[in-house]
Amino acid sequence: MQVVVFSTILKDKDIPFVQEFFNTLHEEGIYAYVYKPYLAQTVGKIEFPQDVGEFDGYIDFQLGKHFDCVITLGGDGTILVATTAVRDSNVPILGINLGRLGFLSSIEKKRIKEALGLLKKGRFHLDERYLLTLESNKPLFGEMPFALNDCTLLKRDTSSMITIHTYINGAYLNTYWADGIIIATPTGSTGYSLSCGGPIVFPRSGNFVITPVAPHNLTARPVVISDNSVVSFEIEGRAANFLCTLDSRFELITAKHQLAIRKCDFTVKFIQLPDSDYPKIIREKLAWGKDSRN
Repeated sequence: MQVVVFSTILKDKDIPFVQEFFNTLHEEGIYAYVYKPYLAQTVGKIEFPQDVGEFDGYIDFQLGKHFDCVITLGGDGTILVATTAVRDSNVPILGINLGRLGFLSSIEKKRIKEALGLLKKGRFHLDERYLLTLESNKPLFGEMPFALNDCTLLKRDTSSMITIHTYINGAYLNTYWADGIIIATPTGSTGYSLSCGGPIVFPRSGNFVITPVAPHNLTARPVVISDNSVVSFEIEGRAANFLCTLDSRFELITAKHQLAIRKCDFTVKFIQLPDSDYPKIIREKLAWGKDSRN
């Protein structure tokens, strides 16, 4: 078995867990290719019990290199970055949580040995997640105009609100006077959208969520629509530039940009352990069903 180990930063507090992780890979006979920028950070900090290869990113998939899965070490932000390397390769992702909440990187660090053992034995199931893609009349985001969590349009240069005219399949929906707007996938419904009052949407529900950010009109509420829809926007404001984000990536846009969101033509798959399901993840991460009064 060959896996990619992907992370963005090696924190001192995580070194014992990362060392345990690589030791366990060796014990299970799993060969690792480590993301090159992360590998450079491990020098003098991690002792590899066996040689490891280097992973350069999406180009390795284009070159036909075979990997059974990508294992991320970090939080949900690490998985969002890893998605830009995985793209349409169809290689599943296993997320080990070294961060805080971790809806996507749902395997806690105390379960590293157990998780890798189950991975080697093939005792897991795949959880398929849909993405969104951004279309623009001007080039944006290069070869990666997609997002696993959300796309946002936000004010940037002033404290003034921006005006976002919003259409669904060409039909006028609303004009939002707000700090911005979020278009979230079901995966992203537990992220920025949730903090702005949006609903939690289960994966594979076939929906997008449109959530305004601090709307001036208090009757402007989150809207759930079919992910077969095309959502388009026109933006106005006092500033010359606005902010457009796809997950953790951002670019500047102007009122001359005409933008549209639709469902992406590929999906990303996540490896889940046998005892893991979405209701359990939500219940544990949000502490539902727990009486903290006593």
